[in-house]
Amino acid sequence: MNILVDVAAHPLIGHRGAPAEAPENTLPSFQRAADLRVDAFEFDVRLTADGAVVVHHDPTLERTTDLAGPVLARTLAQLQSATAIPTLDEVLGAFPSMPMLVELKEVAGQERVRDVILRHGAKGRCLVASEFHEALECFRDGRFLVGASRKDILRLLVGAATGTRPRRVAYHALSVPDRQHFIPVATRRFIADAHTLGCPVHIWTVDDPAEAAELRARGANGILTNDPARLGRFSNTGWGHAHP
Repeated sequence: MNILVDVAAHPLIGHRGAPAEAPENTLPSFQRAADLRVDAFEFDVRLTADGAVVVHHDPTLERTTDLAGPVLARTLAQLQSATAIPTLDEVLGAFPSMPMLVELKEVAGQERVRDVILRHGAKGRCLVASEFHEALECFRDGRFLVGASRKDILRLLVGAATGTRPRRVAYHALSVPDRQHFIPVATRRFIADAHTLGCPVHIWTVDDPAEAAELRARGANGILTNDPARLGRFSNTGWGHAHP
């Protein structure tokens, strides 16, 4: 079973690789996370002007590259001549056994993401998620592992607060913050309700060992961290592999 959908597992997940040590969402960042023996990667995907699927979080390029403007306004060749932004093809090919939480940042292009995953035979190790419910439509045919959308999370959150939890869901895992706009999300009740539905709950983004330990005690499954070296040293928090 993919560790990202195993309700009994407690994976340490590299959030955009290991950005505490290497630029986020780049091959060196993912390699560093792999060297630190994370259990999975989390990263974001967007489309280029010519329809390539690239690994990049922001809609624009300014924060993490020397280029400016929208990712969607640049061709893949333009991006690769001036940045370290990899394609989804490259990440899947470079780490052929790594489980991956793939976050779609746009509704458009979901078919292209699907096609890349199928071309690599990676549907069993990719958990495909998005805050946009509509971005996951082409993954709901039973072949893919699908994460909860923002709509799904809100429904379960309301159910946890009112005792009206859904009886079944069409997703396999949830990735949520501990709090959103000062509203508690990853409560004990929320996590327990998700587990009753057979879904693990992964929390983003956690870089403090004390917070990680508290979330583990609360019942959370995985944590997404920018600093897997720091979190991995604290094996007593119960996350992922123990490191010396």
